[in-house]
Amino acid sequence: MLLIKGSYEIVGTQPDGDTVHFRPDKPEEWDFVCGPYRVKRNASGRGKLRLEGIDALETHYSRTGPEVAQPPPLPAKAREELLSWLGFTSVVWGADGKVASTTPASVPGFVLTRGADPSNRCVAFAGLGSHPADSGTHVFVDSALLQSTLNYHLVSEGLVYPLYYGTLFYGLRDELTLAFQQAQAAAKGVWAVDKTLAGATVTGLDSITDVGPTAEDMVLWPKLFRRLVDYLNLGDPDLSGFRAYLDQEADKFLVVSTGQVTTGLDEIVDVSGTTVKMTRPPEDLVFTEG
Repeated sequence: MLLIKGSYEIVGTQPDGDTVHFRPDKPEEWDFVCGPYRVKRNASGRGKLRLEGIDALETHYSRTGPEVAQPPPLPAKAREELLSWLGFTSVVWGADGKVASTTPASVPGFVLTRGADPSNRCVAFAGLGSHPADSGTHVFVDSALLQSTLNYHLVSEGLVYPLYYGTLFYGLRDELTLAFQQAQAAAKGVWAVDKTLAGATVTGLDSITDVGPTAEDMVLWPKLFRRLVDYLNLGDPDLSGFRAYLDQEADKFLVVSTGQVTTGLDEIVDVSGTTVKMTRPPEDLVFTEG
């Protein structure tokens, strides 16, 4: 994977449990990131990371309507753990929901990447401190290096869900899956209350978001949450059309356990009245980016 050294900087941004900003020591190294999408960056070279292999509960989602979040407290816990692990000992939030100041101002580290996503974020494993190899070169990511990353830490703490894409090496994916399963078995974090496979009662936006009264017991795989929000933003809480909507969204993915390549989450989502559930666990799915 491509190694890029630099610093994590979050003032003026809205980090959450799986995204954070990073400025390379040599901003031109963003251009070394392979694939069809380029990493967007500002004048100083600061760009946005999406952490590889994981999906955190949403703290601010607004693709198709007003900004909503998944119910507290777990979304904020993932974000707080991310910032703490990186070494930000004090974070002051502004009234606009963005970071106003931090101590320290930045934290040195490195990223390991194979590409950017359609939103022009660098998809990466995030590391702290230095790395013995030269920045801008490719390094082999073994088990020890993977386990030293922020991504793996958040998985081990049970604060994030799996979200795999085909660009992730299958050996690294398998090791992340084992860590996810260990966190599940220990009922850590989201796994103590997850309703993705058991089924969630969905009667409208207020039944699955922070604006409703249901609080922390409504915990769902974030990708399923986003699809539900987008569907409900069409203006009708009747879920009889939700599977057809998922077919129209046309997510492409592989079901690892069966080897089946399919299109549309409707193939693995069951709807019965107001109950929505997945029939395959998120770690069994590998998506095609784009």
